[in-house]
Amino acid sequence: MEANKPRQQQEEEEHKAMSKEQTAMKAVSEEAGSSSSDAGGGEEEAGAVHNHRGWKAMPYVIGNETFEKLGTIGTLSNMLVYLTTVYHMPSVNAATLLNVFSGTSNLATVLGAYVSDTYLGRYTTITAATMSSFVGMLILTLTAAIHTLHPPACSASKGQQCEGPTGSQLAAILVSFFFLVVGAGGIRPCNLAFGADQFNPHTADGRRGIASFFNWYYFTFTVAMMLSATVIIYLQSNVNWALGLAVPAALMGLSCAVFFMGTRLYVRVRPEGSPFTSFAQVLVAAARKRHLRRARGDAELFDPPHQSKLVSKLAYTDQFACLDKAAVRTPDDALCVDGKTPADPWRLCTLQQVEEVKCLARIIPVWSSGIVYFIVLTQLGTYVVLQAAQMDRRISKSSSFQIPQGSFVVFQMLALTTWIPVYDRFVVPALRRFTKREGGITLLQRIGVGLALSVATMVVSAAVEQRRRKVGSSMSCFWLVPQQLLAGLSEAFGAIGQIEFYYRQFPENMRSVAGALYFLGFAMASYASGLMVMVVHRATRGRDGQPDWLAQDLDEGRVDLFYLVTAAIAAVNLVYFVICARWYRFKKSDDAGAGDVELDDDGPKKAGAGLA
Repeated sequence: MEANKPRQQQEEEEHKAMSKEQTAMKAVSEEAGSSSSDAGGGEEEAGAVHNHRGWKAMPYVIGNETFEKLGTIGTLSNMLVYLTTVYHMPSVNAATLLNVFSGTSNLATVLGAYVSDTYLGRYTTITAATMSSFVGMLILTLTAAIHTLHPPACSASKGQQCEGPTGSQLAAILVSFFFLVVGAGGIRPCNLAFGADQFNPHTADGRRGIASFFNWYYFTFTVAMMLSATVIIYLQSNVNWALGLAVPAALMGLSCAVFFMGTRLYVRVRPEGSPFTSFAQVLVAAARKRHLRRARGDAELFDPPHQSKLVSKLAYTDQFACLDKAAVRTPDDALCVDGKTPADPWRLCTLQQVEEVKCLARIIPVWSSGIVYFIVLTQLGTYVVLQAAQMDRRISKSSSFQIPQGSFVVFQMLALTTWIPVYDRFVVPALRRFTKREGGITLLQRIGVGLALSVATMVVSAAVEQRRRKVGSSMSCFWLVPQQLLAGLSEAFGAIGQIEFYYRQFPENMRSVAGALYFLGFAMASYASGLMVMVVHRATRGRDGQPDWLAQDLDEGRVDLFYLVTAAIAAVNLVYFVICARWYRFKKSDDAGAGDVELDDDGPKKAGAGLA
C-alpha cells in the first residue's frame, strides 16, 4: 500500500509525472515533423513541435464551446416551461422526458468518446457533433416558429381545454432532441482533450498552458451558463419562443463557424484503435491464467519493444498483481513470426496492456468519490430554490422588485468566475514559489480542497435553514448567498481538478473517454440524487400523517436535517477520497517515475503521492 511507504519515498515517486507524456509526445512530434502538415487532410499523428499553437488556437476552441453552451444550456434549462406551456404536456410527463434526455445526453458522451478515440479522432468528432447540435437547434426553433409543429395556443388558467401534441408534433421535438444528444455526446468529451492537444506537453510553457486552459475553459463555461440563465431565458419567457429559440440556434451556428475558422491552427491526433478491446483481452487472459502463480517481477512478464507513437510506455507497478498473469508466457502461448506479437491476444497480453488496465483501475475509486461530490451540489441546487421561495426576496425593504427564486445559482457561478482568474493569475504563482509545482498544488490536493468545501457548504446551508425556520418568511434571501459562494469555490477546486486529473491520468489513447467520465459522474449523481430524495421521503414520513423532512412546505419539513445528513455523507466521502488519494499511484514510464504531476522549470522536485 502506498500509504505504508515513508513520506519521502512517496514524494520521490510523484515528481516524475510528466516525463512519460513528454517522451511520448516528443516522439510523436518528431514523427509528424518529418513530413509537411496539411491542415485540411484528416487527423495527424500529433503535429510537429512548431505546430503546437497553444493559446493562438484557444479563441477558436473555447469560442466554439462558449457559443455551444450559450445555444444549448439556456434552451434546455427552460425546456420544462416550453413543453408545459407550448406543447401543453403534463408536468410529470415533461419532467420525465427531460430527465431521460439529460441522462441520455450524459451517457452518450461515453459512446462519443469511444468513437473518437477508436475511429474518428477528436477533430472530426467535434466537427460532426457541432453540426448535429446546430441541426437540432434549428429543428427545435421550427417547432416554435411553425404553427403546425406545435399544439394550438390556449390558456389553461382561463379554464380553456388545451390540446396536447399530436404524434407528428411530438416526433418533431424528439428528432431535435436526438440531434442534440448526438451533439452533446461528441462535443462534451472531446472539446477539453482537443484543447489540451494544442499545447506542447514537453515544454514548461506547454504544461502550464494545459493547466491554465482547464481553468479558463471552466470560466467561459460558467459565464455562458450565467448569460443563458438570464438573457436567453428572458427572451424565451418574456418576448416569444420563436425568437428565444432562434437566438440560441444562431449562436450554435456561430459556434460551428468559429471552430472551422481555426482549422489550420489545430494539432489533430490520430486514433490508434479501440482501447476497450485491449482491456477486454487483459481481463480474459488473466481469468484464463488465474491458476498460475504470480509473477515475481516484470522480468517474468511478456514485454516486447513498445512501438506506439501516441501511447507512452508505462513502467511496471505491483498493484493489481492478479492482472499480471495476463502477461505471463506459458509453453502454450505462441508468437507470430515477428517474435513480438502474440498469436492469440486473448491468451497472452503485453506488460503495456496490463499497465494500461491498472491505470484505469486506479482511477475508478477517485472517480467514485466524485459522484458523491456531485450529489451534494445537486441537492443544494434543488432545495435552495425552495428555500428562496419562502424568504423575502426583495432587494431592499422599500423595493417591490423580487429576485427570481431560480436565480440564486448566479451567486454560485459568480463566485466561480471571480475566483478562477484570481486563482490562475495570483494564487497558483504564489504557491508555485513554495511548492515548486507548476499547478501550485497537486491535482489530488485540489480535488480534496473541493470536497472539503462541499462539506462546509452543506453545514452552512443547514445553519441558514435552521435560522429561516425560526425567523420565517421575513428573513432576507441574501442569507443564502454564503452557501452559494462556498459551492462556487468548491466547484473551482473539485470540479476543475477532476477534469484535469482525468485528462492527465488516463492513457493517451483514452483522453476523450476521460472527458466522458466526468459527465458520466454527473449522470450517476443525478440518478443517485433522485434515489436519495425518495429514500429520505419514505424513511422520514410520520406514521400518524406527519410530513416528512422534504415536505412541499419547508416550514413543515426538516430540510436542515436533510442538509446535515448530506454533509455527513460528504464528510465520509472526503475520508474515503483521502484514503484513495494516499493509495493512488500516478502513471509512470520506464525512464521516469510517476504520472502527470507538476514539475518546475529546473526539473523534477519532490511531490507527494496522493495528498502528501
